[in-house]
Amino acid sequence: MTIKIAVLPGDGIGPEIVAEALKVLDCLRSDFGLAVETEHALIGGAAYDAHGTPFPKETLELCRAADSILLGAVGGPKWEPLDYSLRPERGLLGLRSELELFSNLRPAVLYPQLVSASTLKPEVVAGLDIMIVRELTGGIYFGKPRGRRINEDGEREGYNTLVYSESEIRRIAHSAFQIARKRNRRLCSIDKANVLECTELWREVVIEVGKDYPDVALSHMYVDNAAMQLVRNPKQFDVMLTDNMFGDILSDCAAMLTGSIGMLPSASLAESGKGMYEPIHGSAPDIAGRGIANPIATILSLAMMLRYSFDEAVSAERIEKAVQTALDQGFRTADIVSEGTVEVGTAAMGDAIVTALRAV
Repeated sequence: MTIKIAVLPGDGIGPEIVAEALKVLDCLRSDFGLAVETEHALIGGAAYDAHGTPFPKETLELCRAADSILLGAVGGPKWEPLDYSLRPERGLLGLRSELELFSNLRPAVLYPQLVSASTLKPEVVAGLDIMIVRELTGGIYFGKPRGRRINEDGEREGYNTLVYSESEIRRIAHSAFQIARKRNRRLCSIDKANVLECTELWREVVIEVGKDYPDVALSHMYVDNAAMQLVRNPKQFDVMLTDNMFGDILSDCAAMLTGSIGMLPSASLAESGKGMYEPIHGSAPDIAGRGIANPIATILSLAMMLRYSFDEAVSAERIEKAVQTALDQGFRTADIVSEGTVEVGTAAMGDAIVTALRAV
């Protein structure tokens, strides 16, 4: 069967980093016989510029027809003056919602070659390997009512609603427990149950689901303590389960433990296994077009796609080993460069990984 991938480069550095992932994909196709087809579409600011909407109908149709989606990044200051409904991020949120990509997997792994790039002491962070499972289609980012208004005192107000149904919590909890079973069988659920009724329900439902997984050790932690523990003792965590907003914040915090946000991939999965794969960093408009962005997170997102959506574990491992080899050889983009290593640009890092892939 031929794998069909919808490619959405997006904005800012998105086209640059996606181009390097496609080099890797081309190598897997030509050198290792991977049957794959790709088709491009617009999303975000680029789509707004071309079609007046950040999420064109044609893009949605392509993504629905594809087996999986590779995304670069969306957004940038150019589009910030637009009405909220037209901003690039609405395209991304719309895609997640329309395809029901509810389970967001965000690994935070510190490669041994980059221990010195982390801001934490080596003894605290060396060997870090965390999986954050973030609920992606509910919570405060999607809850209603939401909006802006003038209150009775004539002041402007903004309001958002944090809401989760029992079924939404149960679904993401099962996803996290199943992932924990494939790792070290430890799951820490993050909430704010002491002050938020919504997350009080979150904790109750996670405990109920946990009874189906007696082989997984379940613990709970308030989100403020979890943020502190990530920089105090991050290796205590194996799998972290959390809601949409908390997961957004904590995964970016965890990313910096690894030395650079440019190193971390992510997967957003539907119940069918279909997924969207993207680096967790943003569009970085300040460096867009300069050829210095780190493409590794996007390349590793491709590896996650092959593993989680297509059961192509061998191809995924080839990519991951190639990344390790390029790092062993001393190649570094500007965000992870250190004394004794060689600073290279986006394309050169992609080329180094492809060369290593062919030698695997």
